[in-house]
Amino acid sequence: MSSRKPAKRLADFLPYQLSIASNAISTRIAEQYRRRFALKTTEWRIMAVLGDSGPLTQRELSQMTLMDKVPVNRACKTLESRGLAARTPNTKDGRSHLLELTVEGRAVHAGIMPLALKIEAEMFSVLSTEEQDAFRDMLARLRENAGDFDAESLAD
Repeated sequence: MSSRKPAKRLADFLPYQLSIASNAISTRIAEQYRRRFALKTTEWRIMAVLGDSGPLTQRELSQMTLMDKVPVNRACKTLESRGLAARTPNTKDGRSHLLELTVEGRAVHAGIMPLALKIEAEMFSVLSTEEQDAFRDMLARLRENAGDFDAESLAD
């Protein structure tokens, strides 16, 4: 049994602390991506997922990033207009399209990853390798315990 007392203030509430830490780290990363690649947070998240997964529908992108479909749609349009991503017909479902990185988009993605790893190393340098491994494991278990849900339900 844990001897930890329940949070009495929002600042002590663990989900709030996770959100604040996530926002702080995302903002730090976003500043670098904006400066080096002129990408907003939603845009680099979409590029990261496409770079890892290959062509996806916007619905799949929303589900994988847990972002609402409106910012995903906006980011996809921006990436297309910049020539970083292109739409192709979805042969499995004629009602949707697949978005994939272009040659230029893959080149930008290749530049994003080393920067991401550098920032990650800087941010997590305050933790030992063992602590980092334990933290990743704990986050994975928390995410799994949160259950499955559709990103579109977040907007309600």
